[in-house]
Amino acid sequence: MFGKQMPSATRQKDEGEKPFWISFADLMTAMMILFLVVMVASLSSVTQRIKQAEQGEKQRTQDIGRLCERLQLTAKNSNTTILVDCKDNRISFGEAGRFGHNQYSLNAQGQNALQEVVPLILDAADSEEGRKWFKQVVIEGFTDTVGSYLYNLHLSLQRSEWVMCSLLDSRSPLQIGLSAERQQQIRSMFLAGGVSFNNAKGTNEESRRVELRMQFYGLKEKEGALVPEVPVFTNIEAERCQLAMSR
Repeated sequence: MFGKQMPSATRQKDEGEKPFWISFADLMTAMMILFLVVMVASLSSVTQRIKQAEQGEKQRTQDIGRLCERLQLTAKNSNTTILVDCKDNRISFGEAGRFGHNQYSLNAQGQNALQEVVPLILDAADSEEGRKWFKQVVIEGFTDTVGSYLYNLHLSLQRSEWVMCSLLDSRSPLQIGLSAERQQQIRSMFLAGGVSFNNAKGTNEESRRVELRMQFYGLKEKEGALVPEVPVFTNIEAERCQLAMSR
């Protein structure tokens, strides 16, 4: 009798353990499936964001290209001395934008070209693409390689500041016909910056020049960009500009 009861007890023990191990295996399988689902969803989300970023950058490039090409065509029809480079987003004035040796004021031809191109830039900034991407315009003054670096750095800054003052000084011909709104737009968009004799041209005469470099927002920069405050043209700055313009 005792010999017959032993196998029965063993079978009951085995049968009692089997449901536990089956449940544990099912749990591990379910967790693995859940892990795979989460990984697939994460990879899909990352891929979607990359695709959206690529599409956004492509759209940005196309918008800026259209804006620059329109500006290029309009400037060419307005003044043949105005040269718009859509590859580097630069605006130059050829011989009209050159300075004399150790001088930092443009001649009448250069002032005329500047007077004609500024409204075109403001119109471009007011376009559909411009409101999305146009950030600012940096006025860059250049010098030749004659003289010390520090002297030329100061001279290049004087040249860019002179152009900036020409845009802001109420006595300047550039202010003729500009509304108060346009004047504020110039203050918020244009920035003076000297660069010395970097990017020198083939001759000293060609190197002594001024250029306008257009800058545009990047995708991430545009998303976090705040509305820029319009700089206040203080009395000290007005006096500096009047002194510069009178020389």
